[in-house]
Amino acid sequence: MTRKTSAPKNAASLTARSAEFSAALLNWYQRHARILPWRENPSLYKTVVSEFMLQQTQVKTVLPYFARWLAEMPDFTALAAASEARVLKLWEGLGYYSRARNLHRLAQAVAARPVPPNTPAEWRELPGVGPYTAAAITSISFGAPVACVDGNVVRILTRLTADTTPFRDSTSAAKALSPLADRLVPTARAGDHNQAMMELGATVCTRQNPTCLMCPVRNFCAAASQGEPQAFPRLTPKLIEHRAVTRLWCERAGALLLHRAPANARRLALQHELPSTEHLGIREEIAAKGTLLATKKRGITHYRITESIYTYAAPPGKLGVELVWVPLQELAAITLSGPHRRWITEINQSS
Repeated sequence: MTRKTSAPKNAASLTARSAEFSAALLNWYQRHARILPWRENPSLYKTVVSEFMLQQTQVKTVLPYFARWLAEMPDFTALAAASEARVLKLWEGLGYYSRARNLHRLAQAVAARPVPPNTPAEWRELPGVGPYTAAAITSISFGAPVACVDGNVVRILTRLTADTTPFRDSTSAAKALSPLADRLVPTARAGDHNQAMMELGATVCTRQNPTCLMCPVRNFCAAASQGEPQAFPRLTPKLIEHRAVTRLWCERAGALLLHRAPANARRLALQHELPSTEHLGIREEIAAKGTLLATKKRGITHYRITESIYTYAAPPGKLGVELVWVPLQELAAITLSGPHRRWITEINQSS
C-alpha cells in the first residue's frame, strides 16, 4: 500500500517549489489555453462581464451571450446607460438574474468614477463582487498577486496535497485553502497563473476522469502519486430536496396567461413564467383535470423540481396584478425565465 503523507507536509513541499510549479503551469497554459473571446484583446470590461457570466455557468453556455452582450453594450458607459429591462432581456436564459442586476449596478458605479478601482478590497465594495471575483478581476487586469479560489482550484489544491479534510462545502474549502493558493501565485504573472489554474481544472484536472498523464504539474501531485485523484476533495454530499410544481397553460383569444414576478422579488423580478396553481388560487386536483401538455424536470441549487403543465380555462374577469395576458406574437419581446421560454416554444410548436 502506498504510504500517504500528510496534507500539511505536502502543502509545505508544494510551497517550497512554488516557482517551479508556476513555471510548469504557465508553460503549459501558454501552449494549450483555449481561445476565448474575453482573452482576445483583453480589457477590464471584458474580464468583468465574463466573470459575472461564468459564475455557476459553463463556458459553452456563456459564449453566445457574451458575444451579443459586447455587440450591444461594449463598455461600462454603455451598460450603465442601458435600462434594467434591456439588461435582463440580454441575460435571459443564463439564470441567476441577480448577477445581471449586480453587473448593471456595478457598471453604473464604475462609470461614475474618474478611474476604475484596482485593488481587491475596492472591488469587493461593488455589487455582486465576492473574494473570487475580486481576485480574478484585479489579478487579470491589474496584476494583483492574489489567488482566485473556486471549485476548480479547490479540486486542484486538495489533489496536489492529498488533503483529506472533510470540508462542509466548496465555499468553506475555498476559504481554508486560500492561504496556500496565495503562496503559489507568482508576483510577475498573477493573472496568467490564475487563468492557468482555472484552465487546468476545467480541461485536465476534472471532477471525474482527470487526465493525469497530460497534466503539466503531475510531478507535484500527491494524489496522482497515490493513484486516487478522484478521492479529492472530500466534500459533504448535498442534501437534495425534491419539489413538485403544477403549471397552467391558459390561452384565450391568441394570448397566453403568464405570471410576472414583482419588481422587489428576490428571484426573477419582472420576469414571466407560466402561472402555478398557487398563483391562480386553485387546488392541484382541479388543475389535473386538464390535459397534461408536458412534464419537465430541472435543478436549482440543491432542489430537484418536477413541473407538470396542464391546460386550464382561466376564469373570466379581473385577475391578480401579477397575472398578465400576453399576445402570442409578443412572447419574443418579453423576458421569460430560460426554462419557461424553452417549454412555451416547445408547446407552441407541437400544437
